[in-house]
Amino acid sequence: MTTSEIYELAIKLGINYDLRGKEKVAKNLMRIKKNYDALPDKAKKDFDLSRLTNPYSDSLILVDNKKKQIKKILVGIDMEGPELLLAKQLGDIDLVIAHHPEGPALAALAEVMHLQAQVLATYGVPINIAESIDRPHISGVNRSLSPINHDRSVDIAKILGLDFMCIHTPADNLAADFIIKLLKKNAEDIETVGELVDLLKTIPEYQAAAIRKAGPMISIGNPDSSCGKIVVTEFTGGTNGSKDIYEKMSHYGIGTIISMHMSEAYRQEVEKHHMNVIVAGHMASDSLGMNLFLDEIEKKGIKIIPVSGLIRVKRFKK
Repeated sequence: MTTSEIYELAIKLGINYDLRGKEKVAKNLMRIKKNYDALPDKAKKDFDLSRLTNPYSDSLILVDNKKKQIKKILVGIDMEGPELLLAKQLGDIDLVIAHHPEGPALAALAEVMHLQAQVLATYGVPINIAESIDRPHISGVNRSLSPINHDRSVDIAKILGLDFMCIHTPADNLAADFIIKLLKKNAEDIETVGELVDLLKTIPEYQAAAIRKAGPMISIGNPDSSCGKIVVTEFTGGTNGSKDIYEKMSHYGIGTIISMHMSEAYRQEVEKHHMNVIVAGHMASDSLGMNLFLDEIEKKGIKIIPVSGLIRVKRFKK
């Protein structure tokens, strides 16, 4: 596989497992194409054409030296200067893959956050309410990202001659889909928050994270609390949405949130509205999604070297 083929596979998987469904993703891309066609020629020059086929602005090829075949990849959650220097030191790394976005993918992170309102709509929160609450927060995230030195690691990769990409929302989609399917399969056995945590701990990535003191934990509620309606909404969509959405989630019947991570301010807001929260674990959740993607690459004979917080678990036999 080439770097571009690996990237195209990631985007394809992201669309196939998008919580909104493939049809909704396709309609969003058609809307972007329509808006692009309506732009004046001067504005089209600044338009990122990848947006016409890639619905995930936080996932991009950052450096591509047009190598014919990729044989060995260094992969981690955060791949920056130290990890890129490690790749160069190892000497036989053809490609570096980060989960968290870098470069223009980090600068455009807020663009993918609109996914969150559409996912909430599938759980019963009216789309107009979810969008209205999320819009100002998304604008704030975009402003907060604006002054960051986005291209720091990308510049290093270029100088070192390393192919470099980041795969964020597609991997998060895979993780969210995996957990939702696990919940559906075990729905009759999961009534309490404690039982839900136990179910998550059957996933190898979370087992390993628990040993490292970073596994699933009850953030709000107790083991005997009834779950009610369980949602997996804070796994994908760039970064956390507005904390103002929690009141509406409670009003529309949601009882338990499974989140990768949650700040104290967000936690306090959820607690006001009497919902349970399970924090599954950030690195473990990111690892789950990346592993589901990496399996498809490794099946083709490419060697994966995990680093930077990636808990590598294979779900296939050679």
